[in-house]
Amino acid sequence: MTAHSGAQRRVTQRGLWFDEFEDGVVYEHRPGRTVTEADDVLFTTMTMNTQALHLDAHWAAQTEFGERLVNSMFTLATIVGMSTGQLTNGTIVANLGFSEISFPHPMTHGDTLYGETRVIGKRPSASRPGQGIVTLEHTGCNQHGVIVARAVRTVLMQGRPETGAAQ
Repeated sequence: MTAHSGAQRRVTQRGLWFDEFEDGVVYEHRPGRTVTEADDVLFTTMTMNTQALHLDAHWAAQTEFGERLVNSMFTLATIVGMSTGQLTNGTIVANLGFSEISFPHPMTHGDTLYGETRVIGKRPSASRPGQGIVTLEHTGCNQHGVIVARAVRTVLMQGRPETGAAQ
């Protein structure tokens, strides 16, 4: 941190406070992420997923897809990651869970993933004053606008600090 002369407005990037979430709002997460072969192989091997569909180009070429597919867990993790800076960075208390996860279309190496999140519900926490539960629907599409992943996620979010603390 450096000293600055004079009054200066400063903005620190953060996610939304519980109070700022609105039902039905859709947040588009940009930029997109072009998934490379290296991304997929690294993630797949780091997570000990030995599925030939992700690792064996010769074997995968003989499947109905004709090539290796991107690990669907990488796709899901990337969509959630895309949402972090805009929605939950520094304001989340806990990730409570996922439901309704689906992968209706595969991704292949070189596809670009775009994410968006829709707020589908929120309520104050009954047991944690100043916090609330938000339900988010994450959707990922490829560069052609085809949905490749969808998941409903529930998070516990911090309410806006009353004292004017770090916002």
